[in-house]
Amino acid sequence: MGVELGGNGFDSKKIAKEIKRLEHEGYQFDAAEGSFELLLRKLTGQFRPLFELESFRVAIEKERDLPCKAYATIKISVGDQQEITAAEGSGPVSALDNALRKALNKFFLIDLEEMHLVDYKVRVIEGRDGTSARVKVFIESRDQKRLWSTIGVSTDIIEASWEALEDSFQYKLSHI
Repeated sequence: MGVELGGNGFDSKKIAKEIKRLEHEGYQFDAAEGSFELLLRKLTGQFRPLFELESFRVAIEKERDLPCKAYATIKISVGDQQEITAAEGSGPVSALDNALRKALNKFFLIDLEEMHLVDYKVRVIEGRDGTSARVKVFIESRDQKRLWSTIGVSTDIIEASWEALEDSFQYKLSHI
C-alpha cells in the first residue's frame, strides 16, 4: 500500500518540516520504512489507527539465581470496544508483544502468529545524559510476505520499544 502525495492538496513543505523535526528528535526513517510509511499516511490523512493504546503496565520480577520474569497488562481500544489482557514474556518487550497479540486476536481474524520479531536494537541518541539519555528502538518484523522495520524514540526504553512495537502491528494490520 503506497502513499499518494502528488495532486492531492497535501503540503509537501509541511510534511518535510515534520519529518525533519522528528529526525532532529532522533527518529531515523531511512532505517524504519514501516514507521515512515505510517507517518506519511498520518500526515496526509490516509491513515486511521486500527487500534489505540489506552494504557499498559509492565512488571519485572527477579529472584536470586533465576532468570527474570516479565508481565504486561495492556488496555487497547478497537473502535468503540476495549480489551484488557495480560501476558508473560522473557522480558518486558516480549511481555508487551504477547499481551498485544492476545488483545488483537479478539478483534482481527488473521493469524498474528505468522508475524515474527526478527531483530530488536536499542541505540543511545546522545550519551551525555547517562541512563536518562534518549534512546531509539528499532524493531524488524516479518510475515510470510514481507519484512519491515519500525522505530520508537523516548527517554524511556520501554516507551520507545512500545512505539516501535505498536507501529509494527499497525503496519501489519494495515496490509491485510
